[in-house]
Amino acid sequence: MTGFQIPERHAQLLAYAQSLTAPSGWKIEVSGDEIIMMAGPSVIHQRNLMIVREQFDAHRPADLMPSENTDLIAPTTGKLRNPDLTYIPLDTVELGGNQVPAELAAIAVEIVSPSNPENELVGKVRDYPQMAIPLYLVIDPREGTLTLHSEPGGGTYHQRWTGKFGDGVPIPEPFAFELATDELLRYPR
Repeated sequence: MTGFQIPERHAQLLAYAQSLTAPSGWKIEVSGDEIIMMAGPSVIHQRNLMIVREQFDAHRPADLMPSENTDLIAPTTGKLRNPDLTYIPLDTVELGGNQVPAELAAIAVEIVSPSNPENELVGKVRDYPQMAIPLYLVIDPREGTLTLHSEPGGGTYHQRWTGKFGDGVPIPEPFAFELATDELLRYPR
């Protein structure tokens, strides 16, 4: 969006958040007027992410690379998010650093945190379409459910597929495969 001016308060908040150094094992995100700090993931979270990433890697277009915990930034909306997994163009390496324009991401994949589920289930469902991320896959080990959001437009996703662990998730282009979820683990109750 050429010529769009970010509101001054969002610019200041983004600049402040970018100046922070997160403690080891923590990550920082910005959504609107909030700075969100989150602790590192559990081993169940990491295992589930590995299962998903291996399948995406097998169907990854040659011009995309996987990236875990890369800051996706959308200055025009005042948002900085850090998905568990995203796929970005290989040439973004030329940008350097740990920030990538959000609109370059092909997908954002999140494993729901047991300590702050609203971040993935509400905040990121709101933020990712505003950041022009075409696909958002939410894996919820608390409930054993999956949701794939797609077709962003007008600040919202217009399509939503839902299922449970064990269902095959129809992942569209540019990946075009069915994600197997029968090996995903639920969090202990």
